[in-house]
Amino acid sequence: MNAGCEDAGRAHPARPLRILHCLRAPVGGLFRHVCDLTAELARRGHAVAAVCDNSRGDQLTARRLERLQQHLALGLLRLPMSRQIGVADLAAYRAIRQLVDKLRIDVIHGHGAKGGAYARLVAQSRKRTGPAIACLYTPHGGSLHYHPKSAAGRLYMAIERGLARATDAVIFESAYAAARYAAQVGNVDCAIRTIPNGLRAEDFEPLGTTPTAADFLFVGELRHLKGADLLLAAAARVHAVRPIRAVIVGDGPDAATYKAQASTRGLDQVVSFVGSLPVAEAFRLGRVLVVPSRAESFPYIVLEAAAAGLPILATAVGGIPEIVATTDTRLTAPEDVTGLAQAMLDVLADPDAARARAARLRASVARRLTVGGMTDGILDLYATFAGRT
Repeated sequence: MNAGCEDAGRAHPARPLRILHCLRAPVGGLFRHVCDLTAELARRGHAVAAVCDNSRGDQLTARRLERLQQHLALGLLRLPMSRQIGVADLAAYRAIRQLVDKLRIDVIHGHGAKGGAYARLVAQSRKRTGPAIACLYTPHGGSLHYHPKSAAGRLYMAIERGLARATDAVIFESAYAAARYAAQVGNVDCAIRTIPNGLRAEDFEPLGTTPTAADFLFVGELRHLKGADLLLAAAARVHAVRPIRAVIVGDGPDAATYKAQASTRGLDQVVSFVGSLPVAEAFRLGRVLVVPSRAESFPYIVLEAAAAGLPILATAVGGIPEIVATTDTRLTAPEDVTGLAQAMLDVLADPDAARARAARLRASVARRLTVGGMTDGILDLYATFAGRT
């Protein structure tokens, strides 16, 4: 079920629903998805609550959570939630179970591996003790990023198969993610839907660039999966041919490693690390966004750059080919430093052509991918399964 502009207004539950979003870290595209969905659900008259980890205390996260809380009629609960499985999960599970009872939740929607596990364990418990609640799960990549033959991959796929029995519907943002789930987890006895992430009207407002904007921009979490090291390697090759500047926006577990790599490659005066920033501010710092990811689901950073009309150099991983489908936006192979460096040189040689491709991509995503259409598809599932409990 692909939700687009033409689906607007399609889903109409018989009554306002009481919905709980369960996630771990309030960062990245997963959090953007929850925020957009929550705001639209609230606008349509539904009461929403959220629960997430309490370990991030930086100012940017605090501002994002404040904006989210404006739409949470049922409130926000922050708990200790570790990335890995541990004994602390039991306390988090119990707190979420108590919250569901206290708020008389109709629908619990788990996001990501940890949020999805909590949501489904709580729903399973409620189905034994009643009254039952509808349970939906969106992986957002999550456990699907693990290699299925690795020890961690085998463990997480076994957990996914077990938890599927407590799930009414699994929602994927891309056909790629749905196919990967089917290949790694197998057939499951619940509804499966593909509902792409959507864009807000304000995402299409022109941003412009600063007078000192760099040639290339990276925005994302600084960890191996996102490939900032590949940008550094490609930037070193390009800088050997002609002077360039690049800006890396974000933070993460590999930040120190990447800064050391930049220094080792002689890029101290070429690449700037500026920490985390709101996307609108980040986009003003560069003329071309580079997304050298090793794996993705349906990344918001590509959607947001497309809506802003920012030229994009991205890898052909996950759902990125689905975002640029029917356009002439060029993608490179993952881990291909030579190909990425050549793409960077090509866009420097013909920036007008790059901007024209970006304009065509902007028009394409405006037609196909909206928050309204995304919410219609998800709300239709909420209404279907809440009505059965």
